Amino acid sequence: MARRRGLGRGGLLVGLLLFCAVLAGSYIYKIWWGSGPSQSPAIVKIESGATVRSAARQLEKAGVICCSGRFYRLAQLFGSKDPIQAGEFEFPKGVSAARVLDILQHGKPVQRLVTVPEGMPSILVYDRLMAEPLLTGSIKVPAEGSVLPDSYNFQRGETRAAVLKRMQDAMVKALDAEWKTRTPASVAKDKREAVILASIVEKETALPAERPLVAAVYSNRLKEGMRLQADPTTIYPITKGKPLGRRIRRSELEAVNGYNTYAMAGLPEGPIANPSRQAIAAVLAPAASKAIYFVADGKGGHVFAETLAQHQANVARYYALRRSRGEM
Repeated sequence: MARRRGLGRGGLLVGLLLFCAVLAGSYIYKIWWGSGPSQSPAIVKIESGATVRSAARQLEKAGVICCSGRFYRLAQLFGSKDPIQAGEFEFPKGVSAARVLDILQHGKPVQRLVTVPEGMPSILVYDRLMAEPLLTGSIKVPAEGSVLPDSYNFQRGETRAAVLKRMQDAMVKALDAEWKTRTPASVAKDKREAVILASIVEKETALPAERPLVAAVYSNRLKEGMRLQADPTTIYPITKGKPLGRRIRRSELEAVNGYNTYAMAGLPEGPIANPSRQAIAAVLAPAASKAIYFVADGKGGHVFAETLAQHQANVARYYALRRSRGEM
């Protein structure tokens, strides 16, 4: 009888230990893989060089996890040994501690973008950067033609100067690469001339397929000593590239300055916008065309001509189309 009572107490002890193990396992599962405390999505910025321990303190402060110390210990036991990333990370409402660690190690940081469209003048690049509330610090209006149009990532609290430098470094890199593709047909003697002419091409057509043809027209004019007579160069000294909002006046077409290509031969003294890489490529390898004139076709594109007579006929057709639409 004594032996049976001993076995009963041993079985009870084993059962109790198993029960405790199940409770402990359930508790650990709940605090590591179960729902977390956050009541709403949260974005937390993890600095470069942060560790799991230091990131856990930030996450606890933001309400994403309950206890930074417990999170760290469980991460060591159950988490991947991969390093955590720097950047801003978004954590969903009620995210588990296990998922938090996975986001830090393998998730994609929040993407914040500032976009410079093709042909945007520097005064508008300045306005766009200064208007972004998540950037800090101040900048001057960048040199015209020094920024490569594109979309650029930035982080909350980053300086505007740092973002602008990336834009300008991208232009230097793109221009260096495209210069290697320069053909004998190009009239650009150096990279600055390439940017100046590309900025005019960019402002004259919104169609990518037309860029080499527009570049050919202006290249042909420069080779023949003709004036470029490009409206955007006349507008630039007036607005610094912003929309004019009205027709160009006769006095403005006759104004003598470093940009008005109606009153002077050759290229203007500087770019009139920030040209795209494609526009730069177009002036370095213009289309094989003898055209020296072009006019709008009324459909968003242009009609090109080699002679003045052809051009005048194209202009007459364009005006007739506009009159039929009640635009004139």
